[in-house]
Amino acid sequence: MQQQMSVITLGVSDLERSRRFYVDGFGWKPVFENPQIIFYQMNGFVLGAFLKASLEEDMNRFGLATPGAFSLAHNVPHKDDVETVMKRLTEAGGAILRPADAPPHGGFRGYVADPDDHAWEIAWNPSWPIDERGHVTFQM
Repeated sequence: MQQQMSVITLGVSDLERSRRFYVDGFGWKPVFENPQIIFYQMNGFVLGAFLKASLEEDMNRFGLATPGAFSLAHNVPHKDDVETVMKRLTEAGGAILRPADAPPHGGFRGYVADPDDHAWEIAWNPSWPIDERGHVTFQM
């Protein structure tokens, strides 16, 4: 089976508040919106922000916990971009989870929670090049 993801869907409590974070903070443009969900076309997959109650109904799985034991990552091309993006995200309703610093394994990163407490790592890693389409390649 091919190693790929098609869609990541986040449960959110307030669609407009979530939209502000992703549109004003990251600068992303929705490709589809309705009163329950917003989709963003990413580099090779789609990110969805789905009202949590609607997601629970759609999955037939009620009482979903937020936040979960995961983080999403947004890699940037330059070290200085990490703090710039984190600042924009907090201005758009996010909260700093961990200020930017250099982890023991190299690079530079910090963590921001979106308005629904989903963790986003904003990272620069000189060993992971980002191509013109925004694809990151794992290299050692």
